Amino acid sequence: MVFLIGDVQGCDGSLAQLLEMCGFSPSRDRVVLLGDVVNRGPDSLAVLRRLQRLGNAAVTLLGNHDLHLLAVAYGVRPAHRSDTIDDILEAPDRQALIDWVRQQKLAHVEAGWLCVHAGVLPQWSAPQVLDLAGEVEQLLRGSSLAEFLPQMYGNQPDRWRPELTGVDRWRCVINALTRLRLCRDDGTMEFKTKEGADAAPAGYRPWFDVPGRLTADHPIAFGHWSTLGPLDRTDLLSLDSGCVWGGALTAARVDGGRRELLKVPCPAACRPGDGR
Repeated sequence: MVFLIGDVQGCDGSLAQLLEMCGFSPSRDRVVLLGDVVNRGPDSLAVLRRLQRLGNAAVTLLGNHDLHLLAVAYGVRPAHRSDTIDDILEAPDRQALIDWVRQQKLAHVEAGWLCVHAGVLPQWSAPQVLDLAGEVEQLLRGSSLAEFLPQMYGNQPDRWRPELTGVDRWRCVINALTRLRLCRDDGTMEFKTKEGADAAPAGYRPWFDVPGRLTADHPIAFGHWSTLGPLDRTDLLSLDSGCVWGGALTAARVDGGRRELLKVPCPAACRPGDGR
């Protein structure tokens, strides 16, 4: 069986309960975590160690919170007041954990589903998404990561152009794959809005609703947008159901043409005290 799971954000107890509900067996099944596996919840360290133990049975995608962990660990970004990643940073195996995070993916195809954390730009085909993600994955795993991380943040360029190179190219790819919710039809990204699709500024719409999107013929699963509400279509799955914000942790079974959603509620211990 193949399961896709939305944003865990350090809620290890909910993840354990959900895997049990799924009847998940690492010797038989596969699971894809759609990014933001750490931060804001109570036990990010336990989440990383659980996913490590699953080995090849689990594919973990990188979300914006996971990249933030790398930036803090490398000393190029201060921790936020609402961060809950100290357990990782103070662990005796801290470096091994950080190195493991660096090896994870930004995009992946499983059971025919293109999986990303946030979204894809309308001008990208599915093979292009994987190619561009691969470029950044090699950067994250390479010896120049410490030089890149201080330049990773920023909203520009906010529109993809094939001629982009170097830091601008990689930043644009990272922003699309880990932060995108809304864009113009020409792919210009908007990063301020965190509410649902109805809050889109004039001229913007959810990335998946852009007419002529080149991935329209490829089913996509994503997380990141807890305020979007349920989205369970034959071509789209939105699986961030806001576990850490008092919602639920959601898994979708997607293998063999069968579709099934499973959810566990988030316990009060997973709910952070301040903003997103």
